[in-house]
Amino acid sequence: MKTVFLTFLSLSLLFGGENNTTATEAVVQKKPLSVTAKKRIFFAKLVPVIEKVYKEQYEEYESVKRALREHRDTQKIQHLKKRYGVESDEELVCVLKPHPVSIAIAQAAMESAWGTSRFFNEANNIFGVWSTSASQDRIAAGSKRGKQTIWLRKFDSLEDAVRDYYFMLSSKKAYRKFKALNCNDKNSVYTILKGLLPYSERKETYIKELASIVRHNKLTRYDTEVAKKSL
Repeated sequence: MKTVFLTFLSLSLLFGGENNTTATEAVVQKKPLSVTAKKRIFFAKLVPVIEKVYKEQYEEYESVKRALREHRDTQKIQHLKKRYGVESDEELVCVLKPHPVSIAIAQAAMESAWGTSRFFNEANNIFGVWSTSASQDRIAAGSKRGKQTIWLRKFDSLEDAVRDYYFMLSSKKAYRKFKALNCNDKNSVYTILKGLLPYSERKETYIKELASIVRHNKLTRYDTEVAKKSL
């Protein structure tokens, strides 16, 4: 019974359990979770959300391709081109194609420390997205750049955070190479990852670590599972 209690309490903490704990429970809460346990909770909580948003994005991608083939929904197409900052039909199709779930999971794992970061737990900020506008909901980082406060976006839900992440990578010009690599069906996940060089100041080291996370945790299996569900 003791083992079961410890596991349940640890889970309740990560998923937002109540704070009215006893003195005995307070001691138990300090027991750190193993890496295996952190990953298990992370996958259970994040993968369904990422898969759901990916499916939404893929359905829009297919819908736009059909509309372009059938020469319809012209107004919608023009709106999307403006929203994503592209001019041609080919560019629009390319930026709308969602990148593999495995890449999103790997970035979520790295940026949120497997779902244990303060930004994840207090702001649903899975991907370390900064805020540049005081009009956005946001929280301050614990460190500064000189005298400048670093702000991170606060999202209402994990789904909102994932949608914003996919939109950011599709609409920012800095990630056009990433989208072009993703647009080529022959490219592997590891090749597509190279387009994320602008995402982190750590550049090549960041890409290598993402690739390691994908490989070590066999994340491409989620790409296969999503593909099967889409058939």
